[in-house]
Amino acid sequence: MLALGGATGVALVIPTAETTEPAVAAPGGHPRHHHRRPSRPVPSADTGEPFTRPLVVPPVLRPVAVTATTDHYRLDVTTADVEIIPGLRSRMLSYGGHAVNPTIRARQGRRVRVTYRNRLDQPVNVHLHGGHVAAADDGHPMDLIQPGQERVYDYPNQQAGAPLWYHDHSHHTESEHVYRGLYGFYLIEGSDEAGLRLPSGQYDIPIALRDSLFAEDGTLVWNQADPFSRTTLLANNRHQPYFPVAARRYRLRLLNASTHRTFEVHANGATLLQIGGDGGLLPAPVPRTSILLGSAERAEVVIDFSGNAIGDQVFLADATGGPLVRFDVVRRATDSSRVPPQLRPLPPMPRATAERLFVMRVDPVTFASLINDKAFDPARVDTTITRGTTEIWKIVNGDAGLNLEHTFHMHLVQFRVLDRDGAPPSPGESGFKDTIYVRPGESVRVQATFDGFVGRYLYHCHMLDHSAFGMMGQMEVVPPGS
Repeated sequence: MLALGGATGVALVIPTAETTEPAVAAPGGHPRHHHRRPSRPVPSADTGEPFTRPLVVPPVLRPVAVTATTDHYRLDVTTADVEIIPGLRSRMLSYGGHAVNPTIRARQGRRVRVTYRNRLDQPVNVHLHGGHVAAADDGHPMDLIQPGQERVYDYPNQQAGAPLWYHDHSHHTESEHVYRGLYGFYLIEGSDEAGLRLPSGQYDIPIALRDSLFAEDGTLVWNQADPFSRTTLLANNRHQPYFPVAARRYRLRLLNASTHRTFEVHANGATLLQIGGDGGLLPAPVPRTSILLGSAERAEVVIDFSGNAIGDQVFLADATGGPLVRFDVVRRATDSSRVPPQLRPLPPMPRATAERLFVMRVDPVTFASLINDKAFDPARVDTTITRGTTEIWKIVNGDAGLNLEHTFHMHLVQFRVLDRDGAPPSPGESGFKDTIYVRPGESVRVQATFDGFVGRYLYHCHMLDHSAFGMMGQMEVVPPGS
């Protein structure tokens, strides 16, 4: 059975299979599996005592070559046996064989080139989520790296500083590949950030949140049959880790890397001072008691532990899933960082020259995942846009009756959120975004300017089970006068 609902929605189910081995693409392009078996409850692994192992901070990838303008990196797409459940090994898909995939730290205005070599037995590709890149480097779902081949992706990094991430986007297998581990942080440092004196270095911590299901032997179970059974929540591939902190400010880069789940994070009474979202810094910091993160959304927050005593414990937790990370205050430290009252001013909003409507829904009879009543067809262009123009898109979740959640992601551009059902957007949505959570029956209006590049790009639901089953459209950006 395939459940298509969100974390709070009612499951809509159709037959499928559970697998413990990665899917490969059948000749017709649709997913198949090495082994199939009827959907049934999976005995879950014992995750052990909570907060007995430390949070793993993703390693920072080092370039293999540096020129005057460009940093060059290499990563193999491979597998890794990772101890996620204490005492057990779980076979994951990995970039470079790391237990937690490396972070690429880029700088605004400095080019990055990454060579990915596919050492798996199935096609993959790489999408820089939130990146303003040429179409050839965007990781189109049909633009694949075949087994044994390699591909160079070119990222100019001309956009403002932002917490981007890289992940697989191979059509029909993107959801399983990301679930099995093909994702990592790509952080662009903005040219304006050094003067702000935000927490940096060892006090700047990326944390990827996700849900998962493990069999008794530690095997990671891919279960489109019932994503709500993925009750083991992970932070950087650890279940309920602890992290020793000094009594000072920390910058946390939060990513919802789940293919299906929505997180609502809070810090047991502590204030989450949100300073950024998908597209980078907000105009001003926003105090939050909790932050909702739909699939693929990011939030940058500062937590100030300076008011805590040595020995205090602060929990980052999910509203329904419970504690995610325990921060243990273990020492005092000097702190020259700050959070200024103004962060990154918004530019004037250009005049929009077009308005479009996009309705995401699942057909209750055929179970097709659709945008504007069409399933994805790579041979079809759904939307043609003139480069340099500004448009308003009204995004509608048409699944109120089925109570299904969606998130909507636009490739190539960052957008501004104008309103939700005609009301002002939430406080943390005042900056630029590339992914937006849309509740059942809700409509959201966003505005984007399509500048810089031409070519074919995607927009889709980023609950990747939905996009894998067709909830994806294709836009072509064309030069003026075309």
